[in-house]
Amino acid sequence: MTDDRLFASATLRNRDPILDVLRTVLPERGTVLEIASGSGEHVAHFAQHLPNLTFQPSDPDAAALRSIAAWVAKAGLDNIERPLQLDAAETSWPVKSAAAVICINMIHISPWRSTEGLIRAAATILPTGGPLYLYGPYRRSDVPTAPSNEAFDQSLRSRNPAWGLRVLEDVAALAAINGFSPPEVVAMPANNLSVIFRKL
Repeated sequence: MTDDRLFASATLRNRDPILDVLRTVLPERGTVLEIASGSGEHVAHFAQHLPNLTFQPSDPDAAALRSIAAWVAKAGLDNIERPLQLDAAETSWPVKSAAAVICINMIHISPWRSTEGLIRAAATILPTGGPLYLYGPYRRSDVPTAPSNEAFDQSLRSRNPAWGLRVLEDVAALAAINGFSPPEVVAMPANNLSVIFRKL
């Protein structure tokens, strides 16, 4: 019997710091849509610790969807929906409403159009006050970029010129155009950030 689960080495390091922030950001109840769920390790962990919420994982990649389903099956939880095939860059999403949207480590390893699609669609499915939570490394106009992040950015761009660390102010400007609040920014381990926008 094959095991379709994928393992992301960073997950064990960042899942609890992210969970600590999500506890202060997410509503008490409702559906949390995760964009670019990847291996599925995060959503299984969050659902275990936030049982009053329902989690809807998604990813555009078939191998990731199989991995998510395997992690969900292993977790044995009833508050995780079947993963959806969803590309953030698409103009139409299969989810029409959510209490919150979370997206971890996608923006820097996808084209800018994926960020545009993420923010545009999140604005249409979130209620007033609903959070859009982003996690990952960013550049900031008033903060020197850590050497490790500079090296990571060069590595990403060598793999795909459309990838790379985004400027937080550019993401915030895009969010503002789409009806979101200015971001709340929380410093995280390993020079990452939690960035929280709320639908106005």
